[in-house]
Amino acid sequence: MDYKKLDIFSPVVFVLLVVIYLVFSQIAFHYHLKELVGININTIYIIFLGLLFYLVGIYFSHYLLKNRDFSLDKNKIEKIFSEKIVLSLVILGILLQVLNLLYLGGIPLFSGYLKAHAATRIWLLSYLIFLPSINILMAKYNNKKYYLLFMVGLILFVFTGYRTTVMAIVISMLITLYYTMDLKWKYIVLSVAAIFVLLLIVGYVAVKSIEWQTWTLSPLQLLFYRAGYTLQVLDRAVLLQGSTNGQLLYNTLMGFFKSTDPRVIVGSTTLGYAHSTTSMIFGPALLDFGLYAMLIQMFVLGAVMNFIYMVQRSLGNIFVALYAILLAHVFIWIETGPTDLVVLLFFLITLILVGYSVTIRKGGV
Repeated sequence: MDYKKLDIFSPVVFVLLVVIYLVFSQIAFHYHLKELVGININTIYIIFLGLLFYLVGIYFSHYLLKNRDFSLDKNKIEKIFSEKIVLSLVILGILLQVLNLLYLGGIPLFSGYLKAHAATRIWLLSYLIFLPSINILMAKYNNKKYYLLFMVGLILFVFTGYRTTVMAIVISMLITLYYTMDLKWKYIVLSVAAIFVLLLIVGYVAVKSIEWQTWTLSPLQLLFYRAGYTLQVLDRAVLLQGSTNGQLLYNTLMGFFKSTDPRVIVGSTTLGYAHSTTSMIFGPALLDFGLYAMLIQMFVLGAVMNFIYMVQRSLGNIFVALYAILLAHVFIWIETGPTDLVVLLFFLITLILVGYSVTIRKGGV
């Protein structure tokens, strides 16, 4: 096999990661971690049906665009994303996160009470600015001195105690560097191993710091348990299709401004009590509108991700960074589901930039 031609970060890799996630959950079920008991086989069928529609969406957009040429209006891009502007945005994102930690009066990673209030509007603005700007800075103006800014920003977001934001930062940066620096396989393997260890550490420390919970699981057991637990929540969502009647979508779009967490609605619906709960990428659509909505979601997601993938492979530039950000969050959605306004904003911004600066013409056969 010619490994140089193997693109490990094409949209198709999402399917492999879902399968790996299912394997992790089965390990949790096998060892009955914290009394996990397993799921109905129909839930597995629904998961693979969702993956099938995701692949169909990829094929559909590829078929639509396979004979198209992409061209970039560089003048428009250079005006918006000059090095000084992007660097300033990175620093602004870092300063906002420092301000957020000062406002909270401590480090949420080490306190469940602080973590419960860490996702402030300052935090949202900081993340919305820092993540795309640091990836664009490395994609367009790769300079060793900028790695220091990346590490400072990463540490500050680690302090917030949220695994998902930390994972999005490191995974998106890995994908950005993979496409812009032609990383060797040994560095890719080492990076993936480092990300895995970081996931274990941040997740374990954050959980152990929740004062009102007592955990006896090891970091590795905790990783398997979360996969099994989330799959069991999805199993209940399959039985409760359409029960939230669009509340999850509405609160994903509006809940941040009303201090409402859609995942608490997931917990209230599937568990019967208020608890922030994840239900995999398939759960929210199933709970809101049923099976057909979930299949449409997966089809559209596959089509959009492949479209952005084709743009970035053809044009590079900032679209490498934007694709990396979106793919990293789609990976995270495997567990959490699409219940984050900030991620939807990243999708919207990316599509607006494509529409603003990219021309698609019919090419040769």
